[in-house]
Amino acid sequence: MSRSLNGSGKRLAYLAGEWVDTPESLEVINPYNGELVATVALCGPGEIDRALDAAVESLEETRRLEPWQRAKALAHVRDRLIERREEFARILSQENGKTITESRLELDRAAATFDIAVGEATRVYGEAYDLGINPMGAGRRALVRHYPVGVVAGVAPFNFPLNLAIHKIAPAMAAGCPMVLKPASKTPVTALMLAGIIQESGWPLKAFSVLPCNRVAGQMLVEDERVKLLTFTGSPEVGWKMKQQAGRKKVVLELGGNAGLIVDREVRDWDWLIKRAVMGAFYQCGQVCISVQRIFLHQEIVGEFRARFRKAAEALRPGDPLDEATTLGPMIDRANRERLQTWIGEAMDLGAHLVTGNTVPASGQGNGLTATILEEVDPNSRVVAEEAFGPVVVLTPVESMEEAFARANASRFGLQCGIFTPDFSTVMRAFDALEVGGVIHDDVPSLRVDSMPYGGVKDSGLGREGVKYAMRDMLEERVLVYRV
Repeated sequence: MSRSLNGSGKRLAYLAGEWVDTPESLEVINPYNGELVATVALCGPGEIDRALDAAVESLEETRRLEPWQRAKALAHVRDRLIERREEFARILSQENGKTITESRLELDRAAATFDIAVGEATRVYGEAYDLGINPMGAGRRALVRHYPVGVVAGVAPFNFPLNLAIHKIAPAMAAGCPMVLKPASKTPVTALMLAGIIQESGWPLKAFSVLPCNRVAGQMLVEDERVKLLTFTGSPEVGWKMKQQAGRKKVVLELGGNAGLIVDREVRDWDWLIKRAVMGAFYQCGQVCISVQRIFLHQEIVGEFRARFRKAAEALRPGDPLDEATTLGPMIDRANRERLQTWIGEAMDLGAHLVTGNTVPASGQGNGLTATILEEVDPNSRVVAEEAFGPVVVLTPVESMEEAFARANASRFGLQCGIFTPDFSTVMRAFDALEVGGVIHDDVPSLRVDSMPYGGVKDSGLGREGVKYAMRDMLEERVLVYRV
């Protein structure tokens, strides 16, 4: 981030090209050891108002940028993220709690997302065609072009504080839209660091702000008519409420899930299956919206899968996220760890069997939880029916793939689903049957390639991310009809 600090060492908020101080502060705490990572400026309605005014003013400049100019700014950000990869990764692990290996992967994806945006900035195509399909259109042609929708407000979550913010920022820049970003209050530091890179990229200064802010100020981004598109990643309860309050602006919601993984009776590669299932269930301590939460296993392979999966889960090593040997970091805070253990306890009271886990590691500040596997769980238990957002997975035997599809669909969520099967006809049946935004073959639902359309159905969201697909909501079509 900007090296600008005030006398007390507070990291400043980034408002339309300037680093600003505020009377209120926000402390960012390391979820592993409880240490202070940073103190940042906490913005209020006044700062949001100024940022929105500046963004509106900058629109005339951003909309007139040539494609190569937008691409050049995006390429600068990409290159600087690559250069500062280790610096960003260490701060990311400190503010978020993910392991240093996971943080490096997020930096790699962040740079890749900007790289994708470099190309998409030069591919904002229009079309021209003859309107003479009937006498009314005779002698007329149409020219269709795409124009930036206007000011975009982004609200980013704590679990991927850099890359999920970038999935809003990069397409906005590629489309020529100004943006005001509200980072998660628990993890604002890497977003502010990113603002420092964008500041030096040549992007119009007034067209970008990163403002950690209180709820009153954040609500302005939802309701203010200067904002033309609101893009939010977070919980369904908050997201759908925002949509109700957003008025006439466009809204894109990337919400939660309780993702399913389906495993057919014939397993081609047990090592690959278990490696990916463990990653999908316990990556970032399960705090991923497409984390593997429900595994539906053909009854013929339940025993072997359970034994292999348990062994791999128990081999995960909790500890300091900055220790290269750590493979399981903490949850974001104690309240979320206690919530999840309450849900696990409720399931066990209803007859669930604990295969392994559900203990708090001795190291750290009590925010961690060991990798937890449950069986024989009542499908109405919250640990199945709701988004667990922690290191817990439920094993369920099925007699057929059709039963697996039905059980996977028996959810208010529909983000992504993975399926392991050597039979491609089964893959295509899954593609047709599963009520989700994405079906992943021979891998876990946690797979997300940053160029693909990403988003869910039902309570999992509205609209799609992925640079090209996010840009569709950030651009508006305008038609010129002319006589020839």
